[in-house]
Amino acid sequence: MTSSTMSSISGPLSEELQCSVCLDVFTDPVSTPCGHNFCKSCLNQCWNNSRDCICPICKETFSKRPDLKINTALREVVQLFQEKFSLSKTDVLCDVCDERKMKALKSCLECQNSYCGTHLGPHQRDLNLKKHKLMDPVKNMEDFICQKHKRPLELFCRDDQMYVCVFCTDGDHKTHNTVPLEDESKEKKTHLMKKQKDMQQMIQDRIKKIQDIKDSSEMRKKCTVQEKAASVELFSDLMHSIERCQAELLEMMEEKQRAAEKLDKQLIEELQQEITELNMRNTELDHLLHTEDHLQLLQIDPSLCSPPHTRNWPEISMNTDVSVETLRRALTQLQETLHEKLSQTVLKRMQKYAVDVTLDPDTAHPNLILSDDGKQVRHGDIKQKLPNNPERFDCCTCVLGKEGVSSGRFYFEVQVKGKAKWDLGVARKSINRKGKVTVNPQDGYRVVGLWNENEYWTSTDSYVSLSLSVKPQKVGVFVDYEEGLVSFYDVESRSHIYSFTGQSFTEKLHPLFSPCRNEKGTNSAPLIISPVNYNQ
Repeated sequence: MTSSTMSSISGPLSEELQCSVCLDVFTDPVSTPCGHNFCKSCLNQCWNNSRDCICPICKETFSKRPDLKINTALREVVQLFQEKFSLSKTDVLCDVCDERKMKALKSCLECQNSYCGTHLGPHQRDLNLKKHKLMDPVKNMEDFICQKHKRPLELFCRDDQMYVCVFCTDGDHKTHNTVPLEDESKEKKTHLMKKQKDMQQMIQDRIKKIQDIKDSSEMRKKCTVQEKAASVELFSDLMHSIERCQAELLEMMEEKQRAAEKLDKQLIEELQQEITELNMRNTELDHLLHTEDHLQLLQIDPSLCSPPHTRNWPEISMNTDVSVETLRRALTQLQETLHEKLSQTVLKRMQKYAVDVTLDPDTAHPNLILSDDGKQVRHGDIKQKLPNNPERFDCCTCVLGKEGVSSGRFYFEVQVKGKAKWDLGVARKSINRKGKVTVNPQDGYRVVGLWNENEYWTSTDSYVSLSLSVKPQKVGVFVDYEEGLVSFYDVESRSHIYSFTGQSFTEKLHPLFSPCRNEKGTNSAPLIISPVNYNQ
């Protein structure tokens, strides 16, 4: 469709359906991230002929060429509009020209003719003709004329949803609600503009969602590369540790063998010495046994008849218990090294997803006292007078974080030092906040807690007691939304506390905090949202 045909569209609505590049009705309309619409081919041609991708209207520059998708909703509006006004690609010609027909500039509803610039003159000069209603040229003039009264269709009957002339208002449409076509067209345009605005907002929302997914994917790729590098480094360290432990173990075995050989040599030397002495004594006795000198035999020293002093030699056996115990200790040490390095690596990886969490006062139980910066919460003995809004807990002494997450990964740390009781974790946005609360995954909670100073617990299908070797002073909470993972870590000892795995999340998750009751001052310490120290 040419720009001249475009001008034949009745009313100003045509501008909303017109490409600013070709000045024609949209063909395969596409939307830019800044919200403007163009023919797909027109916009591609503009960008193909330019070094930068710039919006032809607002001149916004895009660092990366947008992936253009057909705006199907706008295309349907264009198609409906074309069908409504029977748009044709042929120009409307002047009805007065005798020989070569010139292109019409205007059509007169009174005269029911279309006029070129030359023959339009009388309507611009004559006072009576000036009163005639002129419009952009149309080919099918009869569509704009009342067939009953032969008068221009200048009004719209809202009761019957049809075009009428002024004479119709004295007949069948006398009591009906009729308005000028311009007013109805303006109202329709306003309605369509609102619809288009809604559609454009939907487009922008989806473009943003696509960008969020791409950003998340890019971040995941970077994290995967980092995690691979960290894994290579970790297992390289472990291999070195294994080699070192093996070398130490072999050296210990060699030292033990050398010591054993030295001891064996000493023992053999002592035994040989004793054998020499025994042989000498045995020779002397043998000499006496063969003598016939009775006087000499009777005068021998009694000690000569006894063996010389020797050690009491126990039974010799090969003892390998020390080697086995040494190997067992080495393996235990290696296992501890492996666990420590794995825990440190996992925690460091999680800390990369740290977010700034702030407490939401609109959700806080009336007995809870929040710090001005929204980073600390403790239980007070006096119930505050606060609005009982739907978001507020009225029985369970809890408060949520303002920040909710519906995708990706996030991590935060909370100081629990000095407390005898506390609950900590995440909860879905739609949790029940009125009356008694059941803290389990089925009701939207993934929580761990402390009771009676040293009883750690969590709740899955039922109550679960947790055995911790070290009392945590600071707890880290990590969530991987897509993986359905919620993990808790002791930050200072870098040890794992508990993990909820295989969870299915369908709505926003918010951090959840409960300092529990004051218990007459024995549990007055606050829960403190702590900044993450990546170098600890």
